[in-house]
Amino acid sequence: MSESPAAPDQKIYIIDDDEALRDSLVWLLESSGYRVESFESAESFLAAYSDSMTGCLVLDVRMPGMSGLELFEELRSRHCTLPVIFITGHGDVPMAVSAVKKGAVDFIEKPFSDRDMLGLIEQCLAAEAENRLKRQLEADTARRLDHLTQREREVLDLIILGKLNKQIADVLGISIKTVEVHRARVMEKMGAHSLAELVQHVLSVEASTPR
Repeated sequence: MSESPAAPDQKIYIIDDDEALRDSLVWLLESSGYRVESFESAESFLAAYSDSMTGCLVLDVRMPGMSGLELFEELRSRHCTLPVIFITGHGDVPMAVSAVKKGAVDFIEKPFSDRDMLGLIEQCLAAEAENRLKRQLEADTARRLDHLTQREREVLDLIILGKLNKQIADVLGISIKTVEVHRARVMEKMGAHSLAELVQHVLSVEASTPR
């Protein structure tokens, strides 16, 4: 069997009340090397949902009971970060466009080609893996920041502002040698290999932290 084009832990979740379409999508994706799980309703997916899920959703806009759009809104309220591809009939395109504006990745109109679907899936999984890695890095950086002493944090804040060692020494009323010691400890504790990497990681955390 060929190697999966997805990361080992990624799975594609198909949610559609049309059994024939579900089965054909499962066959297409599994034969392309993906791990797949299908659900006949939004409710059945929610019953199985876990925030540890990785991969992406292929979601029909219009279903009996809870619609695809209602499921999308519910998942957003739970801070679900799984990319969503909507399957739409011709009359549902305006709704799908609205969903894309609210954060869905894309929509695909029935009847669609296997190639178009596989292209969207590939984009979604690559984006999900990248975003997950970014969140893990931000969490790691935040944890490392919490382990800095107050003085190390003061030195770091001034480094982020672009201050040189002499300027940091003047602001904090300490010697340049002491600044150098604190600076080395900050680099070590933050796991940064360069000043640019240090600044980039810290700014990334600050940008993602709600004010």
